[in-house]
Amino acid sequence: MKRLQWPSWMPIDPYILVLLGTVGLATLFPARGTGADVASGASTAAIAFLFFLYGARLSTREAMDGFKHWRLHVVVLACTFVAFPLLGLAARGLEPVLLTHNLYTGLLFLTLVPSTIQASIAFTSIARGNVPAAICAGSFSSLAGIVITPLLAAALLGNSGGGFSADSLLKIVLQLLVPFVAGQVLRRWIGGFIARHKKALGYVDRGSILLVVYTAFSEGMVQGIWHQVSVGRLAVLLVVEAVLLAVMLALTWYGAKALGFNRGDRVAIQFAGSKKSLASGLPMASVLFGAHASLAVLPLMLFHQMQLMVCAVIAKRRARDPEAATEPIPVAESRIAVGTATRSD
Repeated sequence: MKRLQWPSWMPIDPYILVLLGTVGLATLFPARGTGADVASGASTAAIAFLFFLYGARLSTREAMDGFKHWRLHVVVLACTFVAFPLLGLAARGLEPVLLTHNLYTGLLFLTLVPSTIQASIAFTSIARGNVPAAICAGSFSSLAGIVITPLLAAALLGNSGGGFSADSLLKIVLQLLVPFVAGQVLRRWIGGFIARHKKALGYVDRGSILLVVYTAFSEGMVQGIWHQVSVGRLAVLLVVEAVLLAVMLALTWYGAKALGFNRGDRVAIQFAGSKKSLASGLPMASVLFGAHASLAVLPLMLFHQMQLMVCAVIAKRRARDPEAATEPIPVAESRIAVGTATRSD
């Protein structure tokens, strides 16, 4: 008997299924009382360790070399932190008729988070684009997002995220920026260990994010979040996110062409400039929204899976472009690249 498999053109990220399972666990068995305090403390420590690993992995030399292609990186940053937020603000008219205030807040927040790294690299590789540019663009976006995302959240979300005060700024510095800088400083001594145990530490990454999700949705359950979201509203949210992704995919591809970038650079710009990072966004939401993080991260989780499915199709079609036939095949081109590189990004 043949083993049933998902169609190759429609990858379902297994990690998303695990995330949904974690949401289900928090729904049935939310952390309360002392358990909630323990989960919150563990989540805070996990976020700090997550950003420490981000800092330890980022090669300063590679990042500096990437500045040679500064025009491409400026375009990606503009797409990530200017075009996306503007589209998010344009969707404000959907509130409150089509989207609740909390769902719109989550939608706007997803437009503020940085781009992916691993997913951008994987899809750029499959599409035979400029992989080194995708590596640097994703890295710059993640690094800039540690500062830019909270500032944009303060300016655009205001009190929607539970307020942006000196206390929340201090939390961001202590939980995100300080661990990242510490990882960069210690990279000289621990970089080799990080590289040798990359696979094991990848499970630590994903486990940390699961803990953040469980804590956020446990707090949400205590507040009765599922009474605030209907199936109809979720359907509207999916349609809005599909339109958002389609607009950004078109803008990055044809905008890069109008700016005179070659095909390889256009591929990197499209995949790095049209996606949002689940790995960076979830911890940031936990810090910025606190007890209100559950509904804030729901749009990001849905958008993450949508972007993987759509970009997988586009990447395979890009690989068949006539221009791609004359370009060298990237080392990482394979289905495995999509399956393994996008799980926690």
